[in-house]
Parts: sequence; C-alpha cells; structure tokens
Amino acid sequence: MTAFVVGLLSWTLLEYGLHRFVFHERHLGVAAAREHTEHHAKVSWFAPWSSKLLLAVVLLVPLVGVGLPLLGFGAVAWAVGVVCAWLAYEWLHRRLHTHGPLNAYGRWARRHHFFHHFRDPHRNYGVSSPVWDVVFGTRVKVEQVVVPARQAEHLPWLLGPDGEVRPEVAADFALGLRRGHAQ
Repeated sequence: MTAFVVGLLSWTLLEYGLHRFVFHERHLGVAAAREHTEHHAKVSWFAPWSSKLLLAVVLLVPLVGVGLPLLGFGAVAWAVGVVCAWLAYEWLHRRLHTHGPLNAYGRWARRHHFFHHFRDPHRNYGVSSPVWDVVFGTRVKVEQVVVPARQAEHLPWLLGPDGEVRPEVAADFALGLRRGHAQ
C-alpha cells in the first residue's frame, strides 16, 4: 500500500518533469513536444491516447526495471500508483479545458494552467499541483488570466451566448483583444 501511495505522489514530479523537460525543452526528442505544441496552439486539441500510452510504456517499463531491485514487487504497486495518478491527471487536464470550475481547487487549477498556456509557457508547469513549480522556482501566483479571443472559442465554459466572459468566471478570466477591435 505504501508503494502505491508513493506512486500516486511520484506522479506529480513525473508530470512536472515531462511537461517541462520533454514537452517544452524537448530532451527526449520532438514527437511528444510536437503534440504538446499542437495543444498550446489549439487548447481543445489533445494528443491521441495511442501516443500517450506509448510514452507511458517507454517511461514506466524502465522505471519498474530499476525499481525491482530496490523495492521488489513493491515496484509494481508503485507503477500502478503512478498509472492511476496519470489517468486522474488526464481526466483533470481535459476537464480544465472543457468544463467550468466547480470549487476553489478548480478555479485555482484553471488560472494556474491557463497562465501557462496564454501568458508564459515557462511557468506553472504543474497542472494538478504547484508543489514542483514552487520547488524549482517556476510558479507564478495568478489572479486573472487574459485569454486570447482566438482561443476563447475553444473553452466552452468561458464565454456566454453574448460572446463575453461568463459572469461566474469573470473574476478569474478576461477576454483579450479581438482582431480589428480596439479596447
């Protein structure tokens, strides 16, 4: 059980490391980074599951191999914990993009994540937790995010029928300039 819980917690560091060093700094090649760049260009686009599963196998099989001598069969419980946390992360990440916040964590997670998308891609790498952003000095506290008008249409929870930011999220998000419109 301990190895499983450590696996769940290990995911937060793996999430940060993958996002920063693989997807943005391209230390393991360009394929995953290319898919991540596509996601930044159009926030409603997500890499196909086949790509995600391939990356999971490429990373987890060697980690279990290294963990077996250290943890014995606990390495399997650890890996299962990592995979469970990864699946929860995938659900959370997609939900941040497709649904409005339900609670304070949801509000924080959207501000934190969309600052990364729309303001500074070298900050706020952690999607599910700010812990490693704090540790590595990449966290920025965010009060409000300006969403470019061309991206706002890809966030169905953000805009009302009038094309303006919904009142329930207006404290956290503002709409950027539209092409051809002065403000």
